[in-house]
Amino acid sequence: MSESYAGKINRKLLKKRRIINAAAGREPADLVLKNATYVNVFSNELCTADIAVAEGLIVGMGQYSGTREVDMTGKIVLPGFLDAHIHLESSLVTPKEFVRAVLPHGTTTVVTDPHEIANVMGTDGIEYMLQATEELPVDVRFMLPSCVPATPLDESGAVLDYRAIDSFYDHPRVQGLAEMMNFVGTIAGDEQCVEKIVAAQAHHKKIDGHAPDLVGNDLNAYIAAGVYSDHECHDLNDAIAKLERGQFIMIREGTAARNLDALFPLLCDKYAERCMFCTDDKHPSDLLEKGHIDYIVKRAIALGADPITAVKVACHNAARYFLLNNRGAIAPGYLGDFVIIDNFQSFEIQQVYKRGELMVDHGQVRDFPVPAIEPYLTERAHSTFHVDRLTAEDFTETRPRGIIGMVNGEITTVDAGYSDRIDVEYDVLKIAVVERHKSTHHIGIGFLQGYGLKSGAVATSISHDSHNIIVVGTSEADMAAAANRVVELGGGIVVWDGGAVQAEVPLPIAGIMSEEPLVTVNEKLEAAKEKAFALGVGRGIDPFMTLSFMALPVIPSLRITTRGVFDVTSQSYV
Repeated sequence: MSESYAGKINRKLLKKRRIINAAAGREPADLVLKNATYVNVFSNELCTADIAVAEGLIVGMGQYSGTREVDMTGKIVLPGFLDAHIHLESSLVTPKEFVRAVLPHGTTTVVTDPHEIANVMGTDGIEYMLQATEELPVDVRFMLPSCVPATPLDESGAVLDYRAIDSFYDHPRVQGLAEMMNFVGTIAGDEQCVEKIVAAQAHHKKIDGHAPDLVGNDLNAYIAAGVYSDHECHDLNDAIAKLERGQFIMIREGTAARNLDALFPLLCDKYAERCMFCTDDKHPSDLLEKGHIDYIVKRAIALGADPITAVKVACHNAARYFLLNNRGAIAPGYLGDFVIIDNFQSFEIQQVYKRGELMVDHGQVRDFPVPAIEPYLTERAHSTFHVDRLTAEDFTETRPRGIIGMVNGEITTVDAGYSDRIDVEYDVLKIAVVERHKSTHHIGIGFLQGYGLKSGAVATSISHDSHNIIVVGTSEADMAAAANRVVELGGGIVVWDGGAVQAEVPLPIAGIMSEEPLVTVNEKLEAAKEKAFALGVGRGIDPFMTLSFMALPVIPSLRITTRGVFDVTSQSYV
């Protein structure tokens, strides 16, 4: 039997009285961090006091006694960290596994854009992620996908207009509209772009940006439309131009893009108040080897940033931007989310508290319940491939096709001319994208130079942003076999050679996430990379991440879609 309205009010009143009494010292707190030296994000200094927590909230700093008391002498207490923009799906694991990975690094809140799974499952994907993140010990807040598909050129699993996502704004964990990648459409006043912006503003929600290198009146138009932030700045002048026009800057340091070095000068008195940290995409090896937001804070301090400034950017600024007014600081009424470190130099995280509960003790994560997901959504997430069995003939094409020329160390490409055949000696391989959502049998074919593969094929169902199957190979037969294996797995990464699978990473949740632990996924992913390198892929690139971005038709110059090779600059097929 559900609780009555009067019962809920009475319970909340009792809880509030308990908080007030503990704050006033009339009752012992639930937890007291004794003799705590903590970062005060309001006065920009280190303060020392007892920190008292009751009902999950900080109730005061001063002299307190509690049911549990922990001596913090010789340590520094920080507010829990906040990732301002991330796609959880990019970790390749479930939200539960992601939380287990980032909690030891002090992350207690993330703001995610589920556009990867939404491109596969539509609104069912958003609902899946909302349910999969309910009441986890890292608060997962959402920005609703603005670009599904990323462009009209993509064939994704769904097309979401403003009506499709509008009801989600009422969810208590939805903060706004995610990155407006279609900045060209926004500037042009495209009807669908404007509708989504107006709808988000009608709900009084934030709107995040995605507009690399936008300048002049185009930048003015983009911001005037109602876009409040940007995480795509890779150049200091670009960031300052946006700051001067009122945007907030998310300094990104993730796996696919690393911008901290270029934007480090923003971490000063003049600009830092309008900056926050984000990772955007964080892959398994990075999470395991480097960390999360703590890694960015440590690097910023090592580069010369004031430690208190770096901490504020890692928590308080993002909380203020997203109107998460009860986190990002150590003060009465804020959540009891704490990161305990030894000092600012080594920045070793010793403990992490969430709402006053010790969740991590010297790297060991306390067990927590796994959220329940509706059976329909679980079944839907495991049934996202609708592809007939492929043969070598499906990838055979005799007329010349464009060659996508890879650029070392970049995800941008160049026009490398045309070819009508695979030529391994000159590193001209065949590349294709197979539509996998709606049984259209659309297969876009082209050529790729710079990948280095000498034998076999590599296929993956992670291909941004529509997540069709992208495959590159030295023969049409190997390409068909690798793509067929991806379908058999229900999604994943496959390295194929000699008529057999050489390595694979199953990703059965929407074809983009694994059900296995992060460590296991990372082991399989690294083993697959080694097999790809052994087959000739250059060690200077990530064999799978690089391939996945070849299908995103918003990055210059040439890309591959289900309709063929597309020139992003001229907006035409070649």
